Amino acid sequence: MEFFHKAKAVRLRSHHDKYLLADDDEESVLQDRNGSSKSAKWWVEPVPGSDSIIRLKSSYGKYLTASNHPFLLGMTGRKVLQTLPRRLDSSVEWEPVREGTQIKLRTRYGNFLRANGGLPQTL
Repeated sequence: MEFFHKAKAVRLRSHHDKYLLADDDEESVLQDRNGSSKSAKWWVEPVPGSDSIIRLKSSYGKYLTASNHPFLLGMTGRKVLQTLPRRLDSSVEWEPVREGTQIKLRTRYGNFLRANGGLPQTL
């Protein structure tokens, strides 16, 4: 959490130099090289009672959510969505993990947020 301790908002950039954007359908997320749009901004919300876990809220007021939905048939990745769950649970919680000069986001279940080339964001 020390990476995001004083951050109010962040822009998430992948190793492909693409930014994670909240789609205007208010459900999907996508990648784009243009990180200057308001949909590339994710608001950092600390999880009460934890020094290392955060939630990320889109410009549409929805949380970056790790789903169990397969990304594509036959692929191992899972979809990442923006949702507004009735109850804030571990599906909307992310742990920042430093790896060298980069910071990765890990779910409470050990899966990492990762980019798949030109395809939408998956876990």
